[in-house]
Amino acid sequence: MQFSRFHFLSWATLKQPRLLLPTALILLFSLLVAETAYRLGWAELVEHAYSDIWHQKSGVRHHPQHVVLVVMDDKTLDMHTDDPLAFWTPHIAQGIAVARQAGAKIVGLDFLYKISPTAWLNKMSLPGNDISRTYDQPFLSEIGSGQLVMVGSKLSGKDKDDFLLPHSDYLLAIPDINLTNSIGLADLGADDDGIIRSFVTAQKIRESPGMVGQALPKLNLGSLLAVRYTDQDPLAKNWQLGGRTIQSSDRPLSIGYAGPPGTIPRIPLGDLLQPDAATNPQVKALKNKVVILGGEFQGMNDWHSTPYTTRLLGGDGKLMTGPEVQANIVETLLSGIENKPLPTPLRLTYFLLAIGLAILVYQRLTPWYGLLMFVAISGIAAAFSFALFQHYILVPVAQLQMGLLAGYVASYGKRLTSEERSRARVTKIFGRYVSTEVVDMLLRAKEMPDLGGESLNVSILFSDIRNFTTISEKLNAHEVVEMLNTYFEKACTAVLAEGGTIDKFIGDAIMVQFGSPVRHPDHALRAVRAALVMQQAATEFQDWMAQRFAGRDLPLFQIGIGIHTGEAVIGNIGSSQRIEYTAIGDTVNTASRLEGVTKGMGCSLVISKETLDATGGQVLTGKHESMQVKGRNQAVDVYEVIGLKT
Repeated sequence: MQFSRFHFLSWATLKQPRLLLPTALILLFSLLVAETAYRLGWAELVEHAYSDIWHQKSGVRHHPQHVVLVVMDDKTLDMHTDDPLAFWTPHIAQGIAVARQAGAKIVGLDFLYKISPTAWLNKMSLPGNDISRTYDQPFLSEIGSGQLVMVGSKLSGKDKDDFLLPHSDYLLAIPDINLTNSIGLADLGADDDGIIRSFVTAQKIRESPGMVGQALPKLNLGSLLAVRYTDQDPLAKNWQLGGRTIQSSDRPLSIGYAGPPGTIPRIPLGDLLQPDAATNPQVKALKNKVVILGGEFQGMNDWHSTPYTTRLLGGDGKLMTGPEVQANIVETLLSGIENKPLPTPLRLTYFLLAIGLAILVYQRLTPWYGLLMFVAISGIAAAFSFALFQHYILVPVAQLQMGLLAGYVASYGKRLTSEERSRARVTKIFGRYVSTEVVDMLLRAKEMPDLGGESLNVSILFSDIRNFTTISEKLNAHEVVEMLNTYFEKACTAVLAEGGTIDKFIGDAIMVQFGSPVRHPDHALRAVRAALVMQQAATEFQDWMAQRFAGRDLPLFQIGIGIHTGEAVIGNIGSSQRIEYTAIGDTVNTASRLEGVTKGMGCSLVISKETLDATGGQVLTGKHESMQVKGRNQAVDVYEVIGLKT
């Protein structure tokens, strides 16, 4: 099936019920595909890929105002190279104390100390060594202040959950042993592709009978720090954070990453351990901040994949530390800056407009041009999504593209079947009269012929066989039909080659239209060219007659052709039992009369002055007469055609 470059469906045409309903159904189908894909996550991985690209291309999106990282880096570790990390609690306690003295409102420790140095030293039972009683005292004091949040992790079992928590020495130091207040869960949930893009404020805990009624860890670390920072109850069902209501639930919320790894302000723990730490401007900047103390040294296993990790369109593949991910969660909650999905009414409106526009375009273009438009609209949609991403609004791209693709397939599937039906209908009506090429031209035309009747300027050709009565008397019926069919085959080939329409066969005569149903502007010249080829075919047919009917004493095979140009009424004319596409009117009658005058003028091809003028001076003429023809009051100027100008 070939499609024209432009389908030329006007809005007025689309408003016709027979076209409006299928278009509306295609739009509804495509919209349902896009919305279902959005709700069921059919294109989630592709949508995540777009989101990752937006993150990477945006760079630093905003500068965090509520949280600072205190990092234990390699330089800090080098300050006490002989101390195992498990025995760093005094140094950590010193850093926490300096941070609190600088005005930090709440401190989160993103290290899980399952081992207590005190318990380990007691276990060693070193003689004369009282260090075990005082070694962890500074750290225990910080825990007891109630301003330190430690981390734990939920362990999911078959029927119940358990926890991985700090050593019991540290748990007992928590005020009122309220683990909900002082233990944040460090678990970070990743999407199916391993990328952390969202978080939950609280986890659903399947409690064992022994846990019921206990103040168990419930909130994730970032959420607990944000709630504690604002002095709200961690056990509340919802909180006011960042100017909005945040529920305590396991429903995922988007992390509004401030930027790629390294964006969150950070200060080495070693700077807090210096004697003059209180005068350090970076330390002073901890005032009224949430402080998260965590690791950032080589060999640490707390690294995670974020939208900045993927290597899409220039991504550098950098991982982000767990403490920095938690810091981004804190900043998201306290600042109110988060990636918000487009509200449902706006999303549906956006889908409707974008897909509706695409479907209207599809119905005007060929499949290849339509495919290019699909790519173009998809690209515009991606650019629009990226623009709104800068304002922290998530606009679906992949799901919209699924809707656009569904509209493409449905539109061209419908067009394919409808154009097949149109082809069958046009072929049924015109296939007997015109060539296959003309049928194709009709299908590609801007508008179809008005079968109900229309007045057109056309050229009408009549051709008749000379002495047909004499010839038919000397041949039997089968031979007459054989002769006519053989000649008509040659004559019709010449007509169809010039885009003519065989109107009808009238015994041994042929009536041909030029200029309808395909409106060739040069229909007069086409008619003359076809007539000259018919003349040549008739001359060559004389040899066939002489061989086929040798010795039958037949007159020489000759034809007469008359052509006239003018207005004619054309349409489907007839009865309910028999109807045909034909031309009627004075132009047809005059053309028929001109064919009859060829004998009197002694030539085989004549045209009227109207036809001669319409050819633009490209015809060579011979004899010229002005004669009265039956049915016309005015005389007709008739010209013999002897050839075409080169």
